[in-house]
Amino acid sequence: MPTPDFVVELRKHVGRAELWMPGVTAVIRRDDEVLLVRRSDNGAWAPVTGIVDPGEEPAVCAAREAREEAGVEIQVDRLASTSVMRDVVHANGDRAAYLDLAFACTWLSGDARPCDDECTEVGWFRHDRIPSMKQVLRERIDAALSDEVAARFSRSDGRRGARDRD
Repeated sequence: MPTPDFVVELRKHVGRAELWMPGVTAVIRRDDEVLLVRRSDNGAWAPVTGIVDPGEEPAVCAAREAREEAGVEIQVDRLASTSVMRDVVHANGDRAAYLDLAFACTWLSGDARPCDDECTEVGWFRHDRIPSMKQVLRERIDAALSDEVAARFSRSDGRRGARDRD
């Protein structure tokens, strides 16, 4: 996956130390299907994801990533979930923690296809035929496909997917 220029600049100052990074997941629906990309770094299927640029609105980032990775135009409908991925160590040794904002999105136009080197394949999958993937990604998809109005979030006490009603 290409590293954003601002991260390359930060790494000049902090080396491989853990960075706190804002990220997005775009769960893109078309009728009863979800768009997934096969990641080039690990070969796994996943929704479209990306890192938010400094000053960029997260929903704008989700739409940009959908264009850049899969060549589709989308409408970002709502925030579906928030979660944190801790203790990520990339292949080059860089460490990060990611705050992810997952959005429920609707496909508007474009023939889905790999548009950059971040994915090798794209496909539309019915919800009941989604390929196996990391549980955290599946939870983001489930949250986006739900009829819930409030966003789900993962809690530091280990309860996943709970909405705060305290």
